[in-house]
Amino acid sequence: MSELEVTKRPSIFKRKDVRLTAVLWVIFSILIGYIAGTVQARSMGAAASETMSTTINMMKIFTWVSAPIAGLVAALAATTLLSKLHFGDTPPAEADHEIRNSPRIAAAWIVVSALMCLFAVVWGMVVLQKDDAALLNPQSMNINVVGQQWVWNFDYIDSGKVRSNDLYLPVNKPVVFHVTSNDVIHSFWIVQMGIKIDANPAYVTETSVTPNKIGVFDVRCAELCGLLHAYMQTKVHVVSQADYDTWIQSQGGKI
Repeated sequence: MSELEVTKRPSIFKRKDVRLTAVLWVIFSILIGYIAGTVQARSMGAAASETMSTTINMMKIFTWVSAPIAGLVAALAATTLLSKLHFGDTPPAEADHEIRNSPRIAAAWIVVSALMCLFAVVWGMVVLQKDDAALLNPQSMNINVVGQQWVWNFDYIDSGKVRSNDLYLPVNKPVVFHVTSNDVIHSFWIVQMGIKIDANPAYVTETSVTPNKIGVFDVRCAELCGLLHAYMQTKVHVVSQADYDTWIQSQGGKI
């Protein structure tokens, strides 16, 4: 041969299996984003505070943002299962277009991953800042929350010596919870209001919420705390301000 013939490899993006993976990637990403986002939102129940509404919205957005990652994994798995089987000690001829060796793919992966992490951090900080605003609100009512195996006690410190095992709150009134524990670590969780914070022995943690819906909702312990952990739950009664004042007076408290 007078001159060396150089055979140019076809672009990896023109290969049949790569195109199939790309198509499946789009399909799976949409399915995962819609199904996972819908299931999560419905499983959380109806929101009883703006905090919970924000949490549900954040979960939907984070699900859609992360869906392409799960979609890519599913697409690669599906393409592999649908491909022709290869037997022998040598790799198949079509395996010479290793995507991991593509500079463009590597650069895109780094940029997209960095942007997703940045988005999650910034969004999370904004949401946390908004949720913590009631902690500095001088109009907020204050309630001490004490967890112990396996009950919750609530002290209404703005209303005198009033204590209850069920929690009572007035609607549309910001409240700050000062949470601690008498024994082991518990976790104070008002499910439909979207707040959850650890109850630690000898230490007080704080969280806040403004209930915006009248009704009866769930208070649970979200930290494994012993034999009867699953039974460490009670109710929160969100009532009108007039009904709340009447209840406080019936417990010997002051308005």
